[in-house]
Amino acid sequence: MQELDIQISIEDDGWPPEPALQALCERVLGAAADYLAGNEGQPFPDMIPEVSLVFTDDAAIREINAEWRNQDKPTNVLSFPAFPLVPGGMPGPMLGDIVIARQTVLREADELSKTLEEHLTHLLVHGFLHLFGYDHMDAGEAEIMEGLETRILASLGLSDPYAGQDPI
Repeated sequence: MQELDIQISIEDDGWPPEPALQALCERVLGAAADYLAGNEGQPFPDMIPEVSLVFTDDAAIREINAEWRNQDKPTNVLSFPAFPLVPGGMPGPMLGDIVIARQTVLREADELSKTLEEHLTHLLVHGFLHLFGYDHMDAGEAEIMEGLETRILASLGLSDPYAGQDPI
């Protein structure tokens, strides 16, 4: 199993307790890292790579989204790679940051008839792939990224999020 140093910051009281989030993140991001290394030939640095996760609220993510993406609205997940990376490139020891907004995630999970854990799992995988240079700005990139998400989620026992109306 590919080891990761996962740092968590909880900035909103409505999230599950830190031990539960830590366990979920270790399971999900570990599975994603294993899939990338084993199936996509993704190299990992000799040092254990670090990823930072911020569990926040809609107000905070709206500010971040406005500042960094010029979109003055909340969103479900934002990813900030520590270094520019193309898929398959060697990451540095710090992968980057993933920020997730609780209210948006809960609303979307409800709309999708999914549990918080199921939708959060998808968003963690989605955000993690962004740290490795995957994107969905055009149809070709989206097809590759969505395919990876679907296969990683299947390895975790979850269905294809793109079979229905997924908001990502």
